[in-house]
Amino acid sequence: MGLYTTNPAAKAKTPDGETLDPYEEPTFWASLKPAGLDRLDVKVLEEKTIQPGVLGLVLRIEGGLKTGSEEKPVVVSASQVWVQKLGDWKIISTQRGGLAIKEARRLPEPVKPNTQLYPPPEEAHGEIASALAAAAKDRKRVLLVFGGNWCYDCHVLDTTFRSKEFAPIVDANYHVIHVNVGNYDVNLDLADKYQIPLKRGVPSLAILDPDGKLVVSQKQGEFESTVKIGPEDVLEFLKKWKPQPRS
Repeated sequence: MGLYTTNPAAKAKTPDGETLDPYEEPTFWASLKPAGLDRLDVKVLEEKTIQPGVLGLVLRIEGGLKTGSEEKPVVVSASQVWVQKLGDWKIISTQRGGLAIKEARRLPEPVKPNTQLYPPPEEAHGEIASALAAAAKDRKRVLLVFGGNWCYDCHVLDTTFRSKEFAPIVDANYHVIHVNVGNYDVNLDLADKYQIPLKRGVPSLAILDPDGKLVVSQKQGEFESTVKIGPEDVLEFLKKWKPQPRS
């Protein structure tokens, strides 16, 4: 209870609706232990300053739910807004999904997501220009990954790119730029320019030649769900669109 503001009362949005009941959130989490929850792993996907003294977090909370002799992996998605008052930080609003079974992935998942994976949206144009300038010298291609820090699948794909299996082919052939789309409300000009239909979800990829010409873009949300793809899909994409040998 001490984590939540009382004046004003903290707001909570749950699958059942909105409430100002200060006991709702603590009661929900307390109820999970007798239900069989024996561990929790809180992953912070996004951390941003909304304004001085106001901090927003996007969380993925993973755990194990024991039923008899079996343990089922579970997950809860949540976001929180914290405010600083008299030197203390307290939660003023939360939004929480329901407890769900965690779907298995064949791609590597981040132990600690990089909350700065996607830089501020206004930096995208400059980063693309710098990557194209570098590509003009080393003849690599520029790989744009549209998404946001709140997107867990974006973190999974980045972890895959950085893994021992994939880093060599990524580093040898591409300059990777993460294009922040906010809540699908920023860098829409870049999504349009590089033919990325954001309504299909993110992450979504586009590849450019050093001269800035679009080589290919994902138009069907091919990598939007990292539950549905595996290492072979990512490897096929990276190999298919890497720079061609100069004749």
